[in-house]
Amino acid sequence: MLLAAFALDACSTMVSNETADLKPPVTKKGPKTFTEFGNKRVDDYFWLSNPNDSAVISHLNEENAYTEAYMKHTEDLQKKIYEELVARIDQKAESLPRKQNDYWYYTRFEEGRQYPLYCRRKNDLSSNEEIFLDAPAMSAGHQIFQVRGWTMARNNNLLAVGIDTAGGRRSTLYVKDLAAEKMLPEIISNTSANYAWSSDSKTLFYVLNDHTVRPYKLMKHEIGTDPKMDKTIYIENDSTFEVGLSTSNDNHYIFINCGSTNTSEVRYLDSTKPGANPVMIQPRANKLEYSVDYYEGNVFHIRTNYKAENFKFVETPVSSPGVNNWKDVIPYRENAYFENAVVLKDYYLAQSKVNGLTEIKAINRKDNSSFNVDFGEEAFVAEMYMATDNYASDSIRYSYSSLTTPLSDFMYTLSSKRKQLLKQVKIGGGFDASKYETKRIWAKVTDGTMVPISVVYKKDAFKKDGTNPMLLYPYGSYGFNSDPYFNRSVISLLDRGFVYAIAHIRGGQELGRQWFENGRLLHKKNTFTDFVDCAQYLVNEKYTLKEKLFANGGSAGGMLMGAVINLRPDLFKGVLAEVPWMDVVTDMLNPDLPLTTLEYDQWGDPNKKEYYDYMLSWSPYDNVKKANYPSIFSTGGLNDTQVPYYSPAKWVAKVRENNTGNNVVLFKCNMGAGHSGESGRFEAQKLTALKYAFMLDLLGTKE
Repeated sequence: MLLAAFALDACSTMVSNETADLKPPVTKKGPKTFTEFGNKRVDDYFWLSNPNDSAVISHLNEENAYTEAYMKHTEDLQKKIYEELVARIDQKAESLPRKQNDYWYYTRFEEGRQYPLYCRRKNDLSSNEEIFLDAPAMSAGHQIFQVRGWTMARNNNLLAVGIDTAGGRRSTLYVKDLAAEKMLPEIISNTSANYAWSSDSKTLFYVLNDHTVRPYKLMKHEIGTDPKMDKTIYIENDSTFEVGLSTSNDNHYIFINCGSTNTSEVRYLDSTKPGANPVMIQPRANKLEYSVDYYEGNVFHIRTNYKAENFKFVETPVSSPGVNNWKDVIPYRENAYFENAVVLKDYYLAQSKVNGLTEIKAINRKDNSSFNVDFGEEAFVAEMYMATDNYASDSIRYSYSSLTTPLSDFMYTLSSKRKQLLKQVKIGGGFDASKYETKRIWAKVTDGTMVPISVVYKKDAFKKDGTNPMLLYPYGSYGFNSDPYFNRSVISLLDRGFVYAIAHIRGGQELGRQWFENGRLLHKKNTFTDFVDCAQYLVNEKYTLKEKLFANGGSAGGMLMGAVINLRPDLFKGVLAEVPWMDVVTDMLNPDLPLTTLEYDQWGDPNKKEYYDYMLSWSPYDNVKKANYPSIFSTGGLNDTQVPYYSPAKWVAKVRENNTGNNVVLFKCNMGAGHSGESGRFEAQKLTALKYAFMLDLLGTKE
């Protein structure tokens, strides 16, 4: 039976007999008083911040036991959903090959395996396959196994790879000799998994993390030597900046990228001269952002916001690369947020966001004529990329996806303007795209801004009369877009009558750079009110009812969940707050925590009273109040270095303390994982099944 058929009073009042007598863990208070700007602030659950306290571990285990007991009666439903989720996964999935330095690289899964094989073939794709990284074998014995980054040397024999087996973003660097089929003895811990090779394949550059997991120190390692002898090339002493590496397509140049939220600085190394000192391209200046690449001749190509809020594309001489010599190649367009470019012998390719949707424009370098790739759906996302390192290529690839279209890769021939579907991700379980429909609608929010919402539902299950349950997803931070990608997991909800929607709220960059600026620092509350207004709009327009509306966000999106239920606890049946960052003020006042100093330009520096007062006015943990909160399912990870486990743990305790109603508040802490949770492709589906069962149970269904 479809959920849409359930009566409102039944789904809003149903309480399971199995859970009626369960009581949540009693969270003791261990207060700490903070004195800030002459004011006192008390944190009653500060004691939970110490992972070395056995009482803390016991408490987390009690939370997990309570969640397991509360959800036990849904085990059959969880199993059913899990089987659906796994059935949609292509057991033998294989990525499209991409050519680099005479080899075609790809990954492929073997049936039943949690992790992929990393493979390549030389020149001709019919040549023998070489497995250069066997992740299934390497992951044996590890709960978490993540290949965070890898780079192949120009000799095509030495592989640098960063492995994380805790989920904490501290990667161990290994170097593998492919000819000898063995790892070299030099092993380096606490790297950022960001590597680059010299042209002669004898020197490897890598970046170390500091104690806050900030990539800050560039090192140089000579293959065959003791890592203790490695030389420091560059140290980033400003704790609001981090360091990353990138290389040009031909590996001639290595770029040392230093960046904060809204400021960049890039140096370059000539990889044919690994002993040379880095050369500055343009010294950092407040709010000047740029990134550099090299394609041909004696010029660098740069994406920048210099005199271009929505970014543009310029070139500059390698010999004198400073901003005074930057020359426009793809000029600034006020109505287009410029995202990316590819330079070919005969074409420039520009990818932009226009009115929130992807545009790919090809510009003929001979006559400056241009044309756009046609996509043809209301709500979609596309991403262009190169299939080879051939500068003279007459084609590009682009990936395409929508809420009803699985990820599809196309080859687009520029001279003929023809596109060819190369591959579409296989979705098992009897999925039929024609049964679903997607729409793009716009909600007018409090200050008059129009905010786009992407919506998908099953055609024969949807009635625009408020009877359908809905899951509404947001993010709205860091300028990251909540693009309408295909999500095979939500089919399990759509087939049960749910509507799935994505609110493209301010804080991302869907509608340009100003969309981001108007959702951070002293404008951050726009993100929260946008989401509340979008949710209310969907109720008003009868896509759902408050009594059937769920919201789900993770990390900064999880923080959003805490903020919006403080504003409107009555608006949601339930919220799912995954690894949510809730104790904003306390964390941002601690420079020894990961990410704190890097994010002053995102949230504000609370050491300055203006930002302190503003952040305190919306911080989810600090603004929990006496209210009838909706049902809550929250998660955390003990090894999480992005959002500490105690942020959701303390928040859950405080919500329970102040909750005037009887709605359940659950917390599940993964005791062996980090921010991303389980890393295996099947194991990760168990949490999704649990989340979906939580919502369905609240609606009174066992199917």
